[in-house]
Amino acid sequence: MMLTSFAHSVFILFISYACLCNGFYLPGSYMHTYSKGDDLLVKVNSLTSIETELPFSYYSLPYCTPQKGVKKSAENLGELLMGDQIDNSPYRFRMSKNESIFLCTTKPLTEHEVKVLKQRTHDLYQVNVILDNLPAMRFATQKGMTIQWTGFPVGFSSGNEDYIINHLKFTVLVHEYEGSGVDIMGTSEEGMGVFTEVDSKNASGFEIVGFEVSPCSVKRDPDAMLKLKMYDPVPPVTCLSEIDGFQVIKEKERISFTYEVEFVLSNIKWPSRWDAYLRMEGARVHWFSILNSLMVIFFLAGIVFVIFLRTVRRDLTKYEELDKEAQAQMNEELSGWKLVVGDVFREPSHSKLLSVMIGDGVQIAGMAVVTIVFAALGFMSPASRGMLLTGMILLYLFLGIAAGYAGVRLWRTMKGTSEGWRSVSWSIACFFPGIVFVVLTALNFILWGSHSTGAIPISLYFVLLSLWFCISVPLTLLGGFLGTRAEPIQFPVRTNQIPREIPARKYPSWLLVLGAGTLPFGTLFIELFFIMSSIWLGRFYYVFGFLLVVFVLLVIVCAEVSVVLTYMHLCVEDWQWWWKAFFASGSVSLYVFLYSINYLVFELSSLSGPVSAILYLGYSFIMAFAIMLSTGTIGFLTSFYFVHYLFSSVKID
Repeated sequence: MMLTSFAHSVFILFISYACLCNGFYLPGSYMHTYSKGDDLLVKVNSLTSIETELPFSYYSLPYCTPQKGVKKSAENLGELLMGDQIDNSPYRFRMSKNESIFLCTTKPLTEHEVKVLKQRTHDLYQVNVILDNLPAMRFATQKGMTIQWTGFPVGFSSGNEDYIINHLKFTVLVHEYEGSGVDIMGTSEEGMGVFTEVDSKNASGFEIVGFEVSPCSVKRDPDAMLKLKMYDPVPPVTCLSEIDGFQVIKEKERISFTYEVEFVLSNIKWPSRWDAYLRMEGARVHWFSILNSLMVIFFLAGIVFVIFLRTVRRDLTKYEELDKEAQAQMNEELSGWKLVVGDVFREPSHSKLLSVMIGDGVQIAGMAVVTIVFAALGFMSPASRGMLLTGMILLYLFLGIAAGYAGVRLWRTMKGTSEGWRSVSWSIACFFPGIVFVVLTALNFILWGSHSTGAIPISLYFVLLSLWFCISVPLTLLGGFLGTRAEPIQFPVRTNQIPREIPARKYPSWLLVLGAGTLPFGTLFIELFFIMSSIWLGRFYYVFGFLLVVFVLLVIVCAEVSVVLTYMHLCVEDWQWWWKAFFASGSVSLYVFLYSINYLVFELSSLSGPVSAILYLGYSFIMAFAIMLSTGTIGFLTSFYFVHYLFSSVKID
């Protein structure tokens, strides 16, 4: 699923308050009301599989094509990046009319077509059909349990033979609407709403509230079927369970495709029609994750409470009560964090890189916050396909101004001058997007070589580059310029000319830094499992309310972890706290990436071939990298203001 994974992966966020009262429905799709006998447009999306991350076009297989040819639907930026390819289909429904229809009989299958069909069958590819923006839903019974899927399989294997699904039974659930003097809203070929005036006093219409499919394989006499034309009626079919009645996939075999459609009245209201797709099990597990995170927060909050009220406050109060002579004597007997007062704000190594990473972290964190909040309010419904990813990209582009401002202001604070701010702004604009662009380009060559619909077309490359250099870069430079005009943060103490020697320790300080990342990961990992299961197993993720709560808890834990770790380093006279404060919370990304590998090995062990594994690891790297920048920035900024406050009352010249 191409950038599907990335898109949803990284950033992948969002909730379940879809509708409020009568007449107010947030998710962005029109309510279409059809009259009896109206034509219904059925569309097909890319073939997808949980066995491999390579989506393919529906018409890459020898399926029947529409009489007027294949036409692609308009696709937004998010859909293209997700690897969706929505085309028209030969399926023709007429509202409230139950039919059994013949579509076509293929030419004798070639060796290549047989090979491709068998490969798609073995890789468990699903055919995705869409009616009125609703994916077809299939119910399967396994071990006495009913499992819900979207789409239907290309085929199935039994014994040494492979069989193709060539007959579909569609069930369309409709809700009847009755009124007087209403306008009936239908759908044009382009998918736009079209109003049709109805003059009758008692107008009525139907809203589509459910779309189900039952697939089966039926062996038919090709000679008899060749006499039929497309859309000729055929007798209804009873799906058989005997292998002799299945349509085998083999060379020179002709395959006849047919379908049935049945309309069933339903009490489901239109605003609730997505509930069946968005229903997720495991609410108790989500609450357990939140309670687990609260325990971590209270534990860390207790430590911070002790630091502030018992240690810092006591020391500062005692210090302020002393007279000047006693202070001078005390300066000679300082211990712990007060000993590094002349070095604590010394410019760190690689200060430019730190400013760049903080700027990019502000941009990513800001994008995540706004996206999660909007999704939690229901503005980014799955009904608006690709809207989530499109919104994330646009937010990221426009938040370039915040990235430039934060990065340049930090640079100016550390350097004491604005010199070099243009270089810092350009680096902020190109650092994270450049790394992502290189990784995705490499993955895109793999997708191109596999002829997958997940590959980004060349035209989209130019669109993305244009958005990058025409929106993000100028706004980042503007933000950098505003950062030079803002007052730099004044340090409360002077920095000595000669740096103080840091005492040697038995264990490297980086071990503690890496270990600190386990606490934010403990807050995140349960929700991360649900997110990754949704992304990689083709399910919908829509419990954004839980995700919003987990995100808030994650921010709190990252802030507390960085503050505690920074204070511990200052207490052992280690004044090089800048990078350690960043990676104290940013190291959670290491555990996220390791967890992704664990998920690949144990949950996605059936992934087909090294190509899918490479794509998975590439998307996981981008996700972990974005998490490092955002969480590291949250921890660093909290620690920076903590240290600033800590030394604000220490007046030592």
